[in-house]
Amino acid sequence: MSTVIRELFAGEVLYRQGDPSDCAWLIERGGIELHSEHGRRTTHHGTLGPGELIGELGMLDGQPRSATATAHGDTTLLAIDHDQFLERLDGGDAIVRTLVLSLLRRTRSILAALPQDVTLPAEDLATESNEERAGLDKIRLEARLRDALDTKTLEVRYQPIFDIVEGRVRGYEALVRWQLPDRGAVSPAEFIKLAEETSLIVPVGEYVLDRVIEVLVALREAGVLPLPSIAVNLSARQLVEPGMARQIVQRVERAQLPPGTLKLEVTESRMLDYAPVAAVMQHCRAQGIPFALDDFGTGYSNLTHLHKLDFEFVKVDQEFARHMFDSQRAMAIVEAIVAMAHGIEASVVVEGVETHEQLERLRAMGVRYAQGYLIGQAAPVADVVSGAAARGPEAKTLVPA
Repeated sequence: MSTVIRELFAGEVLYRQGDPSDCAWLIERGGIELHSEHGRRTTHHGTLGPGELIGELGMLDGQPRSATATAHGDTTLLAIDHDQFLERLDGGDAIVRTLVLSLLRRTRSILAALPQDVTLPAEDLATESNEERAGLDKIRLEARLRDALDTKTLEVRYQPIFDIVEGRVRGYEALVRWQLPDRGAVSPAEFIKLAEETSLIVPVGEYVLDRVIEVLVALREAGVLPLPSIAVNLSARQLVEPGMARQIVQRVERAQLPPGTLKLEVTESRMLDYAPVAAVMQHCRAQGIPFALDDFGTGYSNLTHLHKLDFEFVKVDQEFARHMFDSQRAMAIVEAIVAMAHGIEASVVVEGVETHEQLERLRAMGVRYAQGYLIGQAAPVADVVSGAAARGPEAKTLVPA
């Protein structure tokens, strides 16, 4: 469905009784009045307001609309298309899916058996349940994420990565940020998790890749040589999506980027399917695209990842660097990870570096790259293109004697 947001004026009809059920709508602003016609009699079913979902029952089984929906004042709606709804249902627990479909068939059967002169209840009724409202809020956020992709309002920021040996910023990590007018910043953990629950994670990944390549091309046109590397984080699900690896390589080739300019970071997961992931990595690596294992040491740390998959970089999670001098255990873990990574000929990137003391200790360990607030926070694209993100006040003091 192409129209994600729909604006209605007072009295405008959203759909009519008997129309096909091709999507559902989530009310963002205003209200929708529902009424149905039964012979000469008109039944009013009330008005639904912000946060309410309308039209979902017919979309599940394809039955025509049971009522006419009219805007009550100026109204803004978010579209929930057929595929989005059914993807949630198909991806859910098989028992729950069976129960939902069984209840739907039973409800339709009961309604069909009622006498013709009985007023049928409207499909859409306002809910007072906190649990239902929480579910609707999640649906709303998912619809707004789809709209953000369509309108390109997701922002990609770039956190500098410092080369300790050379004493300068050599690259960046692309980080997605999302601001909503009515709630401010949405946590990446929240909307990335939401995207991973559906097929949205694929277009989100493609969106970030496109923005990153645009930045690299802009840097080249501005005369920045050699180009910095920019790392893009992809989930294992994105990597093995049919055609994804080919699309990544084609994007790099079209932009004529030098080898190593685009880097891919794979987040640790207990669900890594090694054979297809290894095949994708091999295909991309042959085209000059290296890989990093992100956030190593937390989550589903699994040494099999390093054994079966050939990573050029291992990124140590920020939790350990922040506590290097508070906890001997944290220091020992960092030293062990660094030694292990060097043993498999992988470069180490340590995240969460906030002090010069941490940086100097990492230098002594032979760590090549550092990332964190000491180096610089995630910067907007304008600062990357202008060079400001690579020459911040902290970076100037980091050049070794």
